[in-house]
Amino acid sequence: MSNRLFQGVIQQMKDTIDTTIGVLDETGTVIACSEFGRIREQMSVPMMDAGEVAVENGIAFKMLEAAQGPNYTVFVEGDDVLCTKYIGVLAVALSNIKYYYDEKYDRSNFVKNIILDNILIGDITLKARELYFNNDVQRTVILIRTLDSHDVSVYDILQNLFPDKTKDFVININETDIALVKETKSSADPKVIERLASTIADTISGEFYVHAVIGIGSTVDSLKDLARSFKEAQTALEVGKVFDTEKTIMAYDSLGIARLIYQLPTTLCETFLREVFKRGSIDNLDQETLFTIQRFFENNLNVSETSRKLFVHRNTLVYRLEKIKKITGLDLREFDHAIIFKIALMVNKYLKNKPVKF
Repeated sequence: MSNRLFQGVIQQMKDTIDTTIGVLDETGTVIACSEFGRIREQMSVPMMDAGEVAVENGIAFKMLEAAQGPNYTVFVEGDDVLCTKYIGVLAVALSNIKYYYDEKYDRSNFVKNIILDNILIGDITLKARELYFNNDVQRTVILIRTLDSHDVSVYDILQNLFPDKTKDFVININETDIALVKETKSSADPKVIERLASTIADTISGEFYVHAVIGIGSTVDSLKDLARSFKEAQTALEVGKVFDTEKTIMAYDSLGIARLIYQLPTTLCETFLREVFKRGSIDNLDQETLFTIQRFFENNLNVSETSRKLFVHRNTLVYRLEKIKKITGLDLREFDHAIIFKIALMVNKYLKNKPVKF
């Protein structure tokens, strides 16, 4: 609990309550007081039950209610009825500010420690119980990464978009990444999450001119699996950076074969390309040919439809496909050859964008 928050409330009450007021920690040390000079002073706190006011040596004491965390005691100098009323008002004000502080920061830090793997799995259940955290709801990690420098606080934007601090948690990861841990309904369609991510991206870019990409992890059923969802969101962004540079939203569950290729050792990928293109390298294909291949795949290997979309005669497209077959040894009109070629293109793109040796 931040002592300055207590001190801020006491300073506001100082002029209204014409006596010394303050807060003690569990050791009886003054951590906030209307008289600055008394901070760090030690006081003897009488025994009392929660909610009870105890008076000793002309000072009234009352313990703040605390469901979690350390116990604090407020004190007011004086033993008359007015001082008893003062200490009641002070206790209510400070108890509320402590509650909201604990709700906001302790829960957020707890979730942050989970997704960053900074807490043992066995401790998650215990800590969740202490924080009255619901472990039986589904949650999804959405990772927002900004791609340019900006003066806007994306963190504050997301806090305003998701104000319910009991269900949704906005967590700063580093200078570019912010994680949103979103509570989702058990029957929620993955497309709903993608639309939500699209809304976030549109708000950030459209209203605040900040370019960002968003990765979506799998929806998980328990707190201990949030770390996996977070890693999946990170993977989605990394895979998207290699294979789908034009996309803003990348969902881990929709990565398909790109996810598999991304996890392969580069040496294995290089061997695969050498075996596929025995006659000649994929680099022997010019940009026009590669564009034709892309359109051919997009039109489900349909020669007539592809030639129409390319505004070329059907025989011209057939000639180009024969040329590709002559260079690579693969006939894209055959389904098996087309699959191999498609994978080979993705592997080649992967090697050019991520030359990491395992």
